[in-house]
Amino acid sequence: MNENVSRASETIEAAIARVEPIDREWGKRALERQKTLTAPEGSLGRLLEIGRVLASIQRTDRPRGEPAVIAVCASDHGVAAEGVSKYPPQVTGQMVANYRSGGAAVNVLARRAKAAVRVIDLGVKYPCEYQSDSFETLLIRAPIAAGTRNFLEGGAMTREEAYRAVETGIELADSWARSEGFEVFALGEMGIGNTTSASALAAAFTGARVADVVGRGTGLDDSGLIHKREIVARALAIHASSSDLWDRIAALGGFEILGLAGLAIGAAAARRLVVLDGFISSVAGLIAARLCPDIQGYLLAAHRGPEPGHRVVLEKLGLVPLLELDLRLGEGTGAAVALPIVAAAADLLRDMATFDSAGVSGPDDSAT
Repeated sequence: MNENVSRASETIEAAIARVEPIDREWGKRALERQKTLTAPEGSLGRLLEIGRVLASIQRTDRPRGEPAVIAVCASDHGVAAEGVSKYPPQVTGQMVANYRSGGAAVNVLARRAKAAVRVIDLGVKYPCEYQSDSFETLLIRAPIAAGTRNFLEGGAMTREEAYRAVETGIELADSWARSEGFEVFALGEMGIGNTTSASALAAAFTGARVADVVGRGTGLDDSGLIHKREIVARALAIHASSSDLWDRIAALGGFEILGLAGLAIGAAAARRLVVLDGFISSVAGLIAARLCPDIQGYLLAAHRGPEPGHRVVLEKLGLVPLLELDLRLGEGTGAAVALPIVAAAADLLRDMATFDSAGVSGPDDSAT
């Protein structure tokens, strides 16, 4: 399908214009420095690669891999009414409350990684009421609507709603980079029905077969998986006529997915690394890359989970995941596990002694 990309809002277009390709000359300088460090050349594997990516983004051969923030965008999906999840829509709001009180898996892993957690309500249909403001996690309420509409009955959202979701992510990333100095942005999500939306988007933007992108999500049985595939296939058939990227995003997307795409664009505009978590946040990364091709060098895949669409999307993005742990929870958990690896890569490039400074003999190039 030939794809058109119509102009978006001024905020989105301005942020995209600020995203510059990563500076690979700094990556080369980092490589030359790595050759002088007290280890056989290449012996630290992908830690060296991550260090060079950070150097290329931050334009220094002494990069930093922290502080980091895990941004968990939350929203509900109208397609959940079609029975595509084992869990009811009320779980989205309940999990937001769990994040805020610090009891979810992402909170536990974020504490281990010394990362901040920020939760953004972009369209939770059944929000929980809070009795206190004494919570571990900051909650930002920025709802576009009370969830998206069922994309079997029309578009999931209007283009204007799609713009607002992306704009919210951009503005938050810009604010956090400037006011809190986060160097790494990890993307997480929550939304009952969001693997269905992500699967439809993945098929629409990669050309993959429905069977190759639709998985079991929260644990569907065989009949549930067949039904979910049928729902995605119907949605793609309904919305197949548009060749405009924004029209397809609005037709099939989720507010949290677009919020994450905006966060990725805003973070890249501020020259920050973006760490993708699971299938849904990787689809957000794919959307960001379609809107802003220069973002490609800012993206890092934390892991690859068992959802079949995750592999398809990462291959389309040309990203090799750091970890293979069979994680499928989402909410930023895989990214949280990867954050200490990112910080370690920066530490090695910045703090490790050179052969000269440590008085250690370097390699003998004449040896066979």
